[in-house]
Amino acid sequence: MKKIKNFFSSLKLSHKFTVLIMAIIVLPLIILSIFFFDNVRDSQIKEKIKNVELNFTQNYEQIQKNVEMCQMSTQVMLNSQNFWQYVERFCDGENFQTEELLSFYQTEIKSLEKIVNSNPYLYQVRVYADYKGIPEMMPILYQKERIKRLSWAKDSIITSGTWQFDYVDELFPSFSSIRKQHLVALVTEKQMSDNRTAIIEVSTNMELLFPQIYSSNQAEWTCFVDENGNYYFDWENKSRWFDDINVVLEKIPRDLEDIAYEQMVLDGEPVIVCFKAVKELKGNLFRIVSLKEEYSSVNTFRNIFWGCFLIIVIILLFFSDKMVKIILKQFYEIMYIIRKVQKGDLEIRIKNSSTDEIGELGQQINKMLNRITQLMEDNIKRELLGKDSEIRALQNQINAHFIYNVLESIKMMAEVEEKYDISDAVTALGKLLRYSMKWVSKNVTVSEEIDYIKNYLALINLRFDYEIYLSLNMPEQIYEQQIPKMSLQPIIENAIYHGIEELAEDTSIYMKGVLYEHYCVIEITDAGRGMTEEEIVKLQKKIEGELEATGSSGNGIGLKNVQDRIKISFGEEYGISIASRKDCYTKVMVKIPLV
Repeated sequence: MKKIKNFFSSLKLSHKFTVLIMAIIVLPLIILSIFFFDNVRDSQIKEKIKNVELNFTQNYEQIQKNVEMCQMSTQVMLNSQNFWQYVERFCDGENFQTEELLSFYQTEIKSLEKIVNSNPYLYQVRVYADYKGIPEMMPILYQKERIKRLSWAKDSIITSGTWQFDYVDELFPSFSSIRKQHLVALVTEKQMSDNRTAIIEVSTNMELLFPQIYSSNQAEWTCFVDENGNYYFDWENKSRWFDDINVVLEKIPRDLEDIAYEQMVLDGEPVIVCFKAVKELKGNLFRIVSLKEEYSSVNTFRNIFWGCFLIIVIILLFFSDKMVKIILKQFYEIMYIIRKVQKGDLEIRIKNSSTDEIGELGQQINKMLNRITQLMEDNIKRELLGKDSEIRALQNQINAHFIYNVLESIKMMAEVEEKYDISDAVTALGKLLRYSMKWVSKNVTVSEEIDYIKNYLALINLRFDYEIYLSLNMPEQIYEQQIPKMSLQPIIENAIYHGIEELAEDTSIYMKGVLYEHYCVIEITDAGRGMTEEEIVKLQKKIEGELEATGSSGNGIGLKNVQDRIKISFGEEYGISIASRKDCYTKVMVKIPLV
């Protein structure tokens, strides 16, 4: 069983499906065909038994008729009073005139002879009496000594009411040499006066009493066994089953009443044996019938069926294998794509995916490859941004101390000269530069980014004749959220240069925080010149990367940089979106996760 399991495990998937299909289809058919042929064979055997029973019953009825005929003939002889009166007178030695003998012959002997001649089933009816001096009157009356010529009366004691089987009529040797018939006789003893007896022999042919015995052939054999264990059958056509007769006799049921059957194998051949007790003859009749032809016909039909079935199975096997390969064609294509991916080819994709489960698997693999490619691109971008930041941080660090020292000197000079506005501006600039030049590997808090924006606006207001105010409406929880460094300042810068600067009047920039279940949104709104619908769509496409952003002013490259950094840090579902109205306002919404 383990070897079969290992063999099955080593097969290709298409071959496994083919084996399973064949097992599901072929095995039930094999089992059903076995039962079918067994039923056909049993049906034929039952039909054969039925025919044998009918034939055997008819044969038994024929035996019964012949037995009754012999018994009735014997009874007729016993009831012939005139005949027996003459016989007793013969035995007493009484002298008869010729006329009287002729009268006896014409009346009694002839009447009995007519009975024999009128019945085709009777061979002879004979009476053997102990008398002398009077001639025998054939074919009825004979002297008792003549009976000794018959085989069954030579050396045995004659018992009244017995049957003598299979003997030759040797009463007249010259006649018996011409007609050697097989005879059977009912022998009855007749008591007369002075303790004298006469023997009545009512005989018929064995062929008439047992018609099936002498009609046996290679397929059938009938035999009669008397109470002494003697066998009677057609010795001239000795059956091949004769050597197995003891085996058959052992199967005869005790106290056999009705017809009994037994299936057995004799000399390697299946047969059916019928048994029937013939009580009147004090013996058993059995008949052996070959079932070889029935078995042979079923076997021939079964062999033809199995031959055709094998051809069909081979065709079905070939067809199933082809169909399974067609069904699994896309699966093997997917396996090929996976092997190519394992070798490093991430550009390859599964084409012409079907709508079934395997097609869905192919679509999911394509999505996975697209996702892997996107993640790799994002990772490369992240690494490039990190490297750029490192380079810029390195460059800033080179001049950081020099710049800080210069600014401190300028601040001291301004305070000495009591130029406190200049001192505050220099302080704001220092904080701004310190925040910009400070290298951090992680994100900063929203609070730190807003402090930076406040310093940035303080310096911006030195340039203009008008004032830009920062209005904050931010829940405390948002101040602690993480955000990429320099994410909000570019939005403030865009609001000033593209929305507020052209108006040249005092205004405010509104920053509002909105909390949701798993994320928060920071809204930055300016009351600037706004944008048209076409400008909003174009800017949004540049931010999403659908349109290329150049380095010129107003191209959205700063906002795209912010968008890329947020998505790399938090995922595709986060980023910025734009809402605006011409000559009214522009609102930039920054969506970040809530931690």
